Parts: sequence; structure tokens; C-alpha cells
Amino acid sequence: MATVTSLGAGSGLELESLVTNLMAVERQPLSSLQKQVSSYNSKISALGTLSSRLNSLQTAAKALVPNALQTALQKFASYSASLSDTSIGTVTASTGAVGGSYSLNVTDLAQAQKVTSGVLPSTLNTGTLTIDFGSVSGGAFTADPDRQATINITTETNTPEGLRNAINQANLGVSATIVNGTNGPQLVLTGSEGGDKAFKLSGISGLAYDPGPKTGDFTNNQEAQNAAFTVDGIAATSNSNTVTGVIDGVTLNLTKTGSTTLTVKQDNTTNLKSALEGFVSAYNSAVTSMSSLGAYNSETKVAGALQGNRILREAQNTLSNLVFNTSSTTDGVTQKLSDIGISIKGTDGTLSLDSAKLEAALTKNPNAVANLVAKVGDSFSDSIDRITGLGGSIDISKTSMNKSIKFLEDRQEALELRLVSIEARYRKQFSALDTLVSNMNSTSTYLTNQLASLNSSKSK
Repeated sequence: MATVTSLGAGSGLELESLVTNLMAVERQPLSSLQKQVSSYNSKISALGTLSSRLNSLQTAAKALVPNALQTALQKFASYSASLSDTSIGTVTASTGAVGGSYSLNVTDLAQAQKVTSGVLPSTLNTGTLTIDFGSVSGGAFTADPDRQATINITTETNTPEGLRNAINQANLGVSATIVNGTNGPQLVLTGSEGGDKAFKLSGISGLAYDPGPKTGDFTNNQEAQNAAFTVDGIAATSNSNTVTGVIDGVTLNLTKTGSTTLTVKQDNTTNLKSALEGFVSAYNSAVTSMSSLGAYNSETKVAGALQGNRILREAQNTLSNLVFNTSSTTDGVTQKLSDIGISIKGTDGTLSLDSAKLEAALTKNPNAVANLVAKVGDSFSDSIDRITGLGGSIDISKTSMNKSIKFLEDRQEALELRLVSIEARYRKQFSALDTLVSNMNSTSTYLTNQLASLNSSKSK
């Protein structure tokens, strides 16, 4: 924008100041447009804050909803288990467990087959070592045709160390170790835990072993066997000392034979209460934020960015209605949040949780409480999504306001160009006026001087 800084210098008039004042008047429509844009931006920012608070509440609400494979109570139930004799082993419980006590008698622990070779020569026979896996019964080994492995022993690997490395690198379920005894190196082979993990060696002279009759070139140190035990007198076995699937939801880790009592407890309170506390906290945060966004301070005369906003009122009414009206019916009994200890506190619309009332409701009918909580989670999540989700109220409003901002900014740009033209016109006109007045002043001064000179001559 061109600026004539000497405007008024010739005439002595305050023409620069006059142009500035005139342009201030001309710029008033531009200031109005800028204020409108600023107002829209403030509302968009405030809607972002509202959306953030509601999304946090939605996250807390979703934490109340079980997945498709769970019941509502399973979602929140936690389990613990213990053995009266901890030397027998350890025990854990998870979803699916049922509270109660069981008599456990462990007669055998699962163990792996272990064999030891005789003293090995420095050079072994070459060929294909075949390892068959299966089980031993009645003094005979029965191989599993789907579990057979072979290891090639060549002139490069036909040493005790080479054989050990070849077995370990094959990762077959048999580990090999060399023990360098007084008489020389001996190979110790250890299988995997379980009665069906016995192994038979064949194919190379000097490296054969049959675990059925226990014959061959190895000495049997330990037989492969399953863990054997009874639960309340019911016989059961496991090919591992980590026992799963025998008692629903219970995992046993057996370490010793003997008898003990297994106790399982189900806790319906801790997780559900924690989830509700998170929900109440998120709800209160959202309510407090909405109150601030729609408030008016009579002392400072400052209104919240969303005072009187339709979407804010919609959100406030939605949350309030959900708290008071969401219900669930279980076993013919209908419950609301107030029945399990959640109520409005004071006049600010925030919630409080009465732990004693919640625990009493859970003790009376845990399924009913869990179903209500899940229903609340579903209802809040779906309702909030209609406000904050794609195509929801906030999304539509922000899109509309952004279009208005673009329109106003285009108008600002056009007005800015027009103001440049107006100022240039003012400066051109006042520059001409400045020149005219300056010339008139010069003429006036000349005439005054001439008249003064004439008067002086007459006087003489």
C-alpha cells in the first residue's frame, strides 16, 4: 500500500491525520468480519473441548461393556485360588472358574525321559540317527508315526561334541549334554515332560535305545510319565506339571506329590467398582467442563464460549436423562443407577458413588448389577457417539462454521483490496488539495508582500 508521508507538508493542514481517521471509518466493516471469524474460532475450540470431555466419558463407558464372548458378570469378576499345602505346587484362577473347595491328591509328577550313554569313543559311527517319539505301556514302546526325526552323522560331526551339537541344533524336543566323567565323555539325553514324550534311538551302531524293554546302548535314568492326581476323587492325568483344563478356569503347577485342599474364590466387587469409579470421574469431568463452557459471570460480564449453544444443551440433557432413566431388568427385577449407589450430589449435577450400597447390591444379585452396568456403558457410548462421532452434532456444526469462516475470510480479502484502492484515492485527492492550498498560500504571500511594498512607496 503506497503511503505519502509528506501529505500536508505544503499546505500545513493535518491531511495525514485526516486520511488515517477516514480509513479507520472505512475499516470498520473489516473489523466486524474479523470479530465474526474470531467468534467462530472460539466456538470451534470450545466444541473441541466439549468433544474431548465427552470422548473421555465414552472411553470410560466402553470399559463397562463386556465383549461378545463374555457375560456382564464375567467382564468384572476376578478370581483367586490357593492350596492349603503350598509345597504341593501353586495355583491360579481366571475367567470361567467357579468358587469352591476341592480335594486334590497328587500321586505322580510329570517327568521327562532321561538316558545316559556309555563312555563314547572319540570317533563315532556315521549314518542316520532316527529318533521316534511315543509312549511306553506294558513294557513296550509305541511310536507315533507323525513324530519321527532323523539326524545325519557325517565324518564332520561323528564326534561326541558333533553329535551333541547336531541333536541340539535340530531342536527336536530332546536335549543333549556331555558329561566328562573319570572314564571319558558320556552323552546325557533328556526329552520333554510327559508320558507321550518318550523317545527311541535307532539307525547307528552304538547309539541305539528302546525305552520299552529299556535295552540298547544307553542306561535309563528316568522314565517319561504323566502327572497323575485326583480331584474330589475323580482321576485325571496331565502330560505336564502345568495342569490346565481339568478344573474350569484353574491352572495348577505341581511340584510335589501329596494331598491338599484347593480353594477358589470369585470377587465380583473390585473390578466392577473400579470401572464405575472411572466412569463417575469421567462423567463429573464432562459435567464440570460443560457447566464452564455455558456459564455467564455476572461480575465480569463474560459468558462461556458455548453459552446458549444448542449442542451443549443437547449434551447436558442427554447425560442427565441417561443417568436418571437407564435401567436393566434381571430375574424380573428392574434396577437403575440409584439402586446400586450412584446418585446426583449437590446442585452441580455431578455424581457420587456409595460403595456400601454398591456392595450390598452385588451381594444380593451380582448378575443384576453387572447387567445394569453393562447397559449403562452401552447407552452412554452410543448416545455420545451421536454427538461426537463422524456425522454427529459437533462434526456437523464445526463443518458449517468452517464454511462460514472461509466465506468471511474471502470477504475480508476482497475488502482489504478495496481499502487499498480507497486509501490511494483519498491520498490522491488530498495530495491535490495540499498542492492547491500550497499554491494559494504562495500567491497570498506574494500579494501581501507587493501591497506592503506599494504602501511603503506612497508613504515616502
